[in-house]
Amino acid sequence: MISISNAPHYKWDDNCDGWHLVKTDNLSVIQERVPSGASEVRHFHNHAEQFFFVLSGLATIEVDGVVHQLKPQQGIHVAAGVPHQLSNQQQEDLVFVVTSTPPSHGDRVEAV
Repeated sequence: MISISNAPHYKWDDNCDGWHLVKTDNLSVIQERVPSGASEVRHFHNHAEQFFFVLSGLATIEVDGVVHQLKPQQGIHVAAGVPHQLSNQQQEDLVFVVTSTPPSHGDRVEAV
C-alpha cells in the first residue's frame, strides 16, 4: 500500500510537493501539490508521454499553444515531444496525479 504519508517526497520550485507513488524503470506515478500562483517551466520530454489527472483545485495547462483548464476528475494526455506548462492560477492548492511512461525525470527539455 502506498499513499503520500509513506511515499518518497521531494520539493520542486521551492514550494511545490511531489510524492512518488510508483517509480520503476518503465512507469512513474506522482501525486503533486502546487500552491496558488506556482507553475512549472514550459518544457517537453523527448521520450516520456504523460497523463495529468486533477484531484482537487483547478489546473491551467498549456499544451502546444492551447490553454486548457482542468477541474477535479478531469485529465489530459501530453504526448512525448509536445511542449507544455502546468500552473495554478487559483487561490486554493492544486493537487493532481501525473503518470509518465517512461519516467520523465532526466528527460525534460526547456521550451521557448
